Amino acid sequence: MRDMPIFTRRSILAAMAASGAAPALAQQAAAPAEAAVLWSYNELVKRAANLAAAPFDDTVAPLPEALAKLDFDAWRDIRFRPEKAAIGKAGSPFTLQTFHLGHLFKRPIKINIVRDGQVSAFPYSAGLFDYGRTKFDKPLPADLGFAGFRIHYPLNHPKFNDELISFVGSSYFRVLGRGQQYGQSARAISVNTGLLDNHEEFPFYREFWIDPNGADGDRVIIDALLDSPSLTGAYRFEAHPGENTFVEVTANVFTRSPQNGLGLAPLTSMFFMGENDRHYNDRNHYDDFRPEMHDSDGLLMRTSADEWVWRPLKNPFIQKVSAFNATDIKGYGLMQRDRAFDHYQDIELAYESRPAYWIEPRGKWGEGHLELIELATKDETADNVVLSWRPGGPTPLGKPLAFGYRLTALLEDAQLSPAGRAVNTFSAPVGALGAGEDTGPGTRRFMVDFAGGDVAFYLPQPGLLAIDASVSTGKIIRAFLTPNPRIQGFRATLDVRIPPGGATDMRMALRAYGQPLTETWVYTWNDE
Repeated sequence: MRDMPIFTRRSILAAMAASGAAPALAQQAAAPAEAAVLWSYNELVKRAANLAAAPFDDTVAPLPEALAKLDFDAWRDIRFRPEKAAIGKAGSPFTLQTFHLGHLFKRPIKINIVRDGQVSAFPYSAGLFDYGRTKFDKPLPADLGFAGFRIHYPLNHPKFNDELISFVGSSYFRVLGRGQQYGQSARAISVNTGLLDNHEEFPFYREFWIDPNGADGDRVIIDALLDSPSLTGAYRFEAHPGENTFVEVTANVFTRSPQNGLGLAPLTSMFFMGENDRHYNDRNHYDDFRPEMHDSDGLLMRTSADEWVWRPLKNPFIQKVSAFNATDIKGYGLMQRDRAFDHYQDIELAYESRPAYWIEPRGKWGEGHLELIELATKDETADNVVLSWRPGGPTPLGKPLAFGYRLTALLEDAQLSPAGRAVNTFSAPVGALGAGEDTGPGTRRFMVDFAGGDVAFYLPQPGLLAIDASVSTGKIIRAFLTPNPRIQGFRATLDVRIPPGGATDMRMALRAYGQPLTETWVYTWNDE
């Protein structure tokens, strides 16, 4: 699923934090302006259209051998000098640092600074970096270019700059809100993700234009030119820092050929083990002090009919692809709903602080579906979950696929919906629970804890609530509700039987007076 399969999650998180926070920064001298024309997003759209009309050029000048052979630790030891960071006008809170080429990052990108509409190149210089223990026999080329960049901002303390948003590798980017640590990633677009023939295509950024003084300094504006064999793209990212940092994304994508495999606003995350699928990991014989390991634990979506749907993530034995009808979808994302440290026990990686990413489309996206891909993984170093919105038909040639959305990085997703939420999912063989005559092969118990919203209001009168449940195949043997004061909510239990070797899709929600009280929990059970 990744264009850099040996580049582990643990190493990329370390790379993001390699140089730490930036102190008081000086302005980097800029090269002469590249053109007298004032920069605008419309200019970027024209460039993307012209690039799409030309044959794809995959020419990449080879890196000096010493750079190309760097291992991860040697590459990570090359750190940007914070005092060399680029800034906008005096008093701008945003600063720019870059990543050095080398190791797996062999394609150079160009970076430009925009001030009052004027464009100045931000040129590579070896003096921008502290190379630490990494030494070279020969001087590096003066026009080497960069692997990517990150923007710093006083996010968590008014006197210290923290990393706000980062772009490095293909079309990936990450963004942080207050008190958050990097976890999942976003991408500009995905192409043919999930194909078993391994023909996924990874569009990449060729050039960036960064305005650190957008709208009087309350946001940073990042324009990006995207390219790949199948398409080009003009992207604008407007990052608004805060407790829940959000990024307004505007895109115009031009295809070089008809495309059926595009994924818009894709998210990539990691789910290795959680409370809902421990039986999978028991059979994998995984032994670790950490009870759970994941950057995200569920998919949340809001349909055009205002139904809120929760799908817990899984680490399957083989790749699983799930589709959810999403015509004119109102929102979706990969959530990290479990925020209890004692569920992870990892002091270093702090899974409880990984942000949820919530996507809200601007306008109507029309027909399509959400595609969730879950890959099997035997450790926590691989990003094995991909979520994207798939358009309902092929992308037409001759005109851009234009769309926009807001991506919000947040810690608590309870603020998104007023409904009760599925906060825990557990399952076990019914026979192990002493359920009596209905036990046997193919019968499993699913327990879902619902809390939040108005759920606690009904604790004194649980008889007013009803379980609304269904299965696509098989049979619901029994369904019952138990008050759970420990979460100020209820535990809904389903005993489900399916034929040996079969599978079923389950749906469950709580209702009061016939009206939905909670989001809809959905789950797939395979009798593997």
